[in-house]
Amino acid sequence: MVYCLKNQKMKLMHSDFKRGEAKIKVENLDDLWYLNQIIDAKDLVKGKTLRKIKIGLDNQRKQDSVKKPVFLLIEVEKLEFSKTSNILRISGTVKEGPEDVPLGSYHTFSIEENSIITIIKQNWLRFQIDKLKEASKEARSKILICVHDREEAYFAMIKKYGYQLLSEIKGNVQKKADVQKVESTFYKDIINQLEEYNKRYELSKIIVASPAFWKEDLMKQISSDELKSRIILATCSSVGENAINEVLKRPETEEALKQDRISREFKLVDELLAEIAKNSMASYGLEETKNAADAGAVRILLVTDSFIQEKRQENDYNKIEDIMKNVDRAKGDVVIISSEHEAGKKLNGLGGIAAILRYRLNY
Repeated sequence: MVYCLKNQKMKLMHSDFKRGEAKIKVENLDDLWYLNQIIDAKDLVKGKTLRKIKIGLDNQRKQDSVKKPVFLLIEVEKLEFSKTSNILRISGTVKEGPEDVPLGSYHTFSIEENSIITIIKQNWLRFQIDKLKEASKEARSKILICVHDREEAYFAMIKKYGYQLLSEIKGNVQKKADVQKVESTFYKDIINQLEEYNKRYELSKIIVASPAFWKEDLMKQISSDELKSRIILATCSSVGENAINEVLKRPETEEALKQDRISREFKLVDELLAEIAKNSMASYGLEETKNAADAGAVRILLVTDSFIQEKRQENDYNKIEDIMKNVDRAKGDVVIISSEHEAGKKLNGLGGIAAILRYRLNY
């Protein structure tokens, strides 16, 4: 579980995009997700890092080594982002460093909270600059989703990369005669959890959703006006993680989510699916999307973060990069879709990459 007690943002400490440079300071997990989308193979990354340095002469049979802080510049070969360990690993070959670090040797930066790095690109694409600026803006509102009935409750925090399931509570409904008593205890547990999360995360909104009338019954037992003022009620057809995805698309949550990236991602994928259903202005799959980008027909390019990661691991990312560059040159928008939610999973089902077109193409 990730605890972000402060409403922090990535710090863009310096930027000169004409020279290809941006210096940033990482503040939280969301920042690592952004950097994973921005940094490409062949980029240069420099900063302070720990490096094992051998002690003693090369001809000695046994050499000791110590870890010491050094300032290195590497050419990026691959990235690995782990949300569970809260680390972005950037690996590549050393291009600049102290004398005791051989040029051309391999090194991995482990980027985490408070890391400071400089990213150098030959050419910053417009969407990459937009992403960097988006990440460095004031941190967005913190929104909690609670879906429940009289037996189960699930709590999730909306994140830039999707949502994070925080916890779940299960009641113990056994007999009809005991339902009212159990509900009363269970609702109290839900309210206590909402109050605890509200205090911990300094929430701006809480979306409470349920099938039927359970949410209204819960509201009757909330005595805190401060907590009530943050709650937006919504409806869902079931309870569980699927219900969280359902709530994200409900009209009742539109006001709370309108500034959030995840809401836009759902809308764009829905728009893409509607165009596909009409056999109209859409392309999907790598080859079709490439053809559309080559023709300058792409209005919005959609690609999932997991598809990007997959192509990087296969050393085949240059195909996606070429498509992005063509779209960028044609003044189209490039949107990276998180695979953590339903919209991203639907896009992965279409090959991980697709486009909403300016005009219909005849293949």
